[in-house]
Amino acid sequence: MKLPERLVERIATAIVDELSEEGLIELEDPDLFRRKIIAVFKQVEEEEKQLDEETKKILKEKMNLLEETDLDYRTAFKVVKTRLAEERKININRRERMNQVANMIRDLIMDDESVEIYEDPPVIRKRVAEILRNAIREEESIERAVRQRIREYSKNILEGTPEWNILYKKIYEDELRKKGLA
Repeated sequence: MKLPERLVERIATAIVDELSEEGLIELEDPDLFRRKIIAVFKQVEEEEKQLDEETKKILKEKMNLLEETDLDYRTAFKVVKTRLAEERKININRRERMNQVANMIRDLIMDDESVEIYEDPPVIRKRVAEILRNAIREEESIERAVRQRIREYSKNILEGTPEWNILYKKIYEDELRKKGLA
């Protein structure tokens, strides 16, 4: 779940600001705690990057098996990644992964000595999850806009091809700029 850096910063700021303003927590150093939340997102991104790298490594080692069975790479990648994710208890569904992140942030709040807690953990987790869901909706709307713009090209560009990937990145960056996230 790679989110744009500015979106992650916006999420962290919203969590710190909203939990504080609503009287759920009090922070000694809000900026430091915001950076800790950003670190949670970096950790999650790194876990997923390692998952992808290990999946690629496994498929590279088993390339002859793929050729023998006529499995396409994308299907094999998804199957292997899903199995590795299950073993590591990493949810690859975007919304479920956000629930895991909400739990991680709740745990961070509960364990951090510089945070004064004024509400029960489930209430705090619920509020964090709401903030994360709103951010995911924003990111999903950007992604839908990008895919729509690609579909509108007169030339049919097949998803997953190098041309599609380059176009996707270019249009995605453009959409991020429009939303003030790049």
